[in-house]
Amino acid sequence: MTAGRFMGQAIARSEDPRLLSGRGRFIGDVVVPGVSDAAFLRSEVARGRIVGLDVAAARSAPGVRAVYTAADLNPLVHNTSLAALPKAPYPPKYCLAENDVRYVGDPIAIVIAENRYLAEDAVELIGLDIEPQDPVVDLDAARTDDSVLVHPELGTNTPSSIPFFGAPDLEQAFADAAHVVRDTIVMHRYVQVPMECRGIIADWEPYGQTLTVWSATQGAHEVQAFLAGLLDINSNQIRVIQPDVGGGFGQKMALGRDEWAVVLAATLLGRPVRWLEDRRENLTAAAHARDEKMDLSMALDANGTITAIRGEYVENIGAYQAMGSSGMAAFVAPFLSNAYKIPKTGFAGEAVYTNTCGKAPYRGPFLMYAVGIEQLMDTAARQVGVDPLELRRRNMIRTEDLPYTLPSGMCFDSITPSETLEQAATMIDYDGFRAEQASARAQGRYLGIGISLCVEPSAIAVGGLGTEAAVVRMDHRGKVTVLLGSCSTGMSIVSTMKQVVAEHLGCRPDDITVIQGDTAATPYSGGTGGSRTAVLCGNAVAQATIELRSKLLEIAADALEAAVEDLDVDDRRVFVRGTATKGISFAELGQLAYIGHDMLPAGTAPGLEASHRFKAPPFTFSNACHICTCEVDVDTGRVTILRYVVSEDCGRMINPKVVEGQVCGGVVQGVGGVLYEHMVYDDDGNPLSSTFVDYLVPTAAEAPTIEIGHIESPGPNPLGVKGMGEGGAIASPAAVVNAVADALAPLGVAVSGSPLGPKQILDMLATAGH
Repeated sequence: MTAGRFMGQAIARSEDPRLLSGRGRFIGDVVVPGVSDAAFLRSEVARGRIVGLDVAAARSAPGVRAVYTAADLNPLVHNTSLAALPKAPYPPKYCLAENDVRYVGDPIAIVIAENRYLAEDAVELIGLDIEPQDPVVDLDAARTDDSVLVHPELGTNTPSSIPFFGAPDLEQAFADAAHVVRDTIVMHRYVQVPMECRGIIADWEPYGQTLTVWSATQGAHEVQAFLAGLLDINSNQIRVIQPDVGGGFGQKMALGRDEWAVVLAATLLGRPVRWLEDRRENLTAAAHARDEKMDLSMALDANGTITAIRGEYVENIGAYQAMGSSGMAAFVAPFLSNAYKIPKTGFAGEAVYTNTCGKAPYRGPFLMYAVGIEQLMDTAARQVGVDPLELRRRNMIRTEDLPYTLPSGMCFDSITPSETLEQAATMIDYDGFRAEQASARAQGRYLGIGISLCVEPSAIAVGGLGTEAAVVRMDHRGKVTVLLGSCSTGMSIVSTMKQVVAEHLGCRPDDITVIQGDTAATPYSGGTGGSRTAVLCGNAVAQATIELRSKLLEIAADALEAAVEDLDVDDRRVFVRGTATKGISFAELGQLAYIGHDMLPAGTAPGLEASHRFKAPPFTFSNACHICTCEVDVDTGRVTILRYVVSEDCGRMINPKVVEGQVCGGVVQGVGGVLYEHMVYDDDGNPLSSTFVDYLVPTAAEAPTIEIGHIESPGPNPLGVKGMGEGGAIASPAAVVNAVADALAPLGVAVSGSPLGPKQILDMLATAGH
């Protein structure tokens, strides 16, 4: 697509000078007079009865202002339901554990003191006696009839399930197939690991009955709405402010129970309370991700054409699912066939409670639809006897097939999986690598190549996420302010929205200020997540800017004694087309609109401001193809990534540099998840990965160099954009797993999922007799 003056240009991020020079203002930098610090007493056993809790010594410790337990705070809790399925079994969810504990890290008491050091010291003085009980940690064990129950009051460990459904003749398709391929695809548990841990400051003003909250959140308005329900007060009594946030990745979409406790403590204490999570708390008690598996079966005819696919999906949601109890099955099911023409599908899914830390969304939380089929495609290629690239070519949804309706009823209208596949194969020199691979195997070296495609259901716009609004205002000096409900956590929202405004208004990005993350100033928003910002906020900003431009032209036409259709706008100025000297600046127009408004055309209201709320379809589909090459050292189990290429179609790019940064970030998270990161629990429910000594995160030294190509097919909206914040994380795990499986295939090693650290590689080699 043709780039504009600003849109489509790789302009440096306007956020960078402030953030890179240390002038960011994060939750730990917020200064609130008279603030006290909080620390938590947490359970050190996964399941047990609280038989003794003595806080007297802590309450009398130096500098301690209050110690609260469940008896103090839980009665203050009103509505906390976040279940996506209203009738799903949902446990009572209080901020502090009462009577029993259900995972290691379960908050039991909160201590508030003059500073964090005194609060931590007082926590050590609390007398706690827990009678341990056998926990259930394993996903499969929790599904058995004789399993202990994580929430006995529910009578089940399965809060939600999707009974099997599929095409009426699905079983016949498998019976008639020339090839049936089966595998169990596993994704282990890992953690979002934002650079900045969670944090919150709550300040209750008892006389005005108002609450001000500073939160390291991904959605200020969602926090406001939730706290209104929690406290049973009106939303307009609550102001939520989002400072700079050092990453969220889904972990900061919803407040945790410990954050509720901070807010409730502030209302009881009548003074501001601050809690800054430490890294151990973040790793063990904030929220986890993945930990899911899917039994997949694929039917193919003699030519390698896929005729049917069936999936049975199970997810471990821990003790408390952060965003409700329904899990991800409902989002995996519709996209089971991914980028392929598969006429018949079948699916069943369920979410399962265990005595482990609860889950929250993590960049592409529904990625198992792509991880599953992409790994199964390579397994099928080996079984059928064709190259994985060729098998994909035979089954790909192509441009001429669009619009293409999936068996689930979802419709793909503007995707390019075939084009991205071919671009990525050319970038990696697929045939050349196969020749290099054969030569290396002759020398005893094991190289592999893995392909993974994804169609990303971006710009999620269902329910309360269906719209976003923008206000665009020009002042009397011709400078522009944009008000957005979005909450940036590092994804360049300020820079890209400036480019949208500058492109449509005719000013420069440095003329524009973007304000977001403050419920007292910005329009209601569903928060930042689900790859929604470019499509929903971008189009809202564009439409509001177009309305503002129309008013500018109307005023300018009167001032210049010209027809609106004869005017052009460029570089902060409106002028008569073909007569560049006859014009009027934005600053002069601002003066007219605000100060000289008695000189405005008849019927024109003073001021320069426009707003627009944009409604999007439920999904806007982007797509990508990832190809990874690697070498596996069979003596050490080490996997070395040789090359990593991505072909991405996210529609019209607002800023290619930002797009590539998002792709790279997602890929590194996917690579890290497969090769390095692993949240390990022992049989007693103890987390064994509680520090960065045990929980390995890839650094710049481990991150591969990522080569990126672009396809730009316009999305179905006025800007032509598509979301792309999650595609890098969705497609990358299967690309890496497939590359490792391809490398080890000559040795008879079966690879069905992750993790794939050295120990797992060596164990698989040993199982295969090597």
